[in-house]
Amino acid sequence: MEEDIIICHCNEIYKSEIVKAIKEKGLTTVDEVGDETSAGTICGQCQDDIQDILDEINK
Repeated sequence: MEEDIIICHCNEIYKSEIVKAIKEKGLTTVDEVGDETSAGTICGQCQDDIQDILDEINK
């Protein structure tokens, strides 16, 4: 199992939290992930990483 990493440093949101929200809520956009988890809502630097996770899950 891969190590859980912080994706959003501003809000201390881990990849596992983002993946769980995407799968449970059927999220498809970075904005939806931000609304649900607060990831990517402060500086925005992690939004590309969030998009990569979305793409990986919602292929």
